Amino acid sequence: MFYIDGFNFYYGIKTEKDISPEWGKSYWIDLVKLCSQFLGSDQVLEKVIYFTASPLSRDASQRQSAFLNANRILNPAKFEVVRGKYMPKVIKCPNCHYSIMKPEEKKTDVNISIRMIGDCMQDKTDRLVLISGDSDLIPPIEFIAQNYPAKRIRVFFPPTISSASLNNLMRRHRSKTVFLVNNFQKFVASIMPDSVSDGKQTYVIPPRWKRLQG
Repeated sequence: MFYIDGFNFYYGIKTEKDISPEWGKSYWIDLVKLCSQFLGSDQVLEKVIYFTASPLSRDASQRQSAFLNANRILNPAKFEVVRGKYMPKVIKCPNCHYSIMKPEEKKTDVNISIRMIGDCMQDKTDRLVLISGDSDLIPPIEFIAQNYPAKRIRVFFPPTISSASLNNLMRRHRSKTVFLVNNFQKFVASIMPDSVSDGKQTYVIPPRWKRLQG
């Protein structure tokens, strides 16, 4: 079972794209196909669960919807979306006291934690892969390690995003962290067709993302 922190994943790719433009190809990808490439010969992918929130920007929300719906069509039994939400947060400068409103994603950490622990309790998986660089997810990993020692946990860091605390935790559990930035070809191999349809609905790669593919 793969658990993807969508905020970490997307912005990790976005930041890497600003460094290495070829990463622009990685927006429009089949997430199940990407994750499947990391399986061993004796492993079966049960599900990829993508945790996210709808962007407040209309254009960004439309791009995200096209991406997630295309993934649902390609893998209806193996892809799931769990949504949090964005909440406005006031940030105030301590010097000039000027305030700005900045959206902040809520519920994602909690949703991931509950789902990982719940899947272990219900014995839905024997191996868990967390794709995130958020150290706030250390508590559920520690809980699972202590209470479900037969379950195996791995952590994959999105491009440009990592956590020394998470990395050290996984080393203590004798688990090697995967840096996705070193697996660009797996992303390229997972690019979806420009148009994805189930015969009733069709989703097309956003023009902005298509231009990034070169």
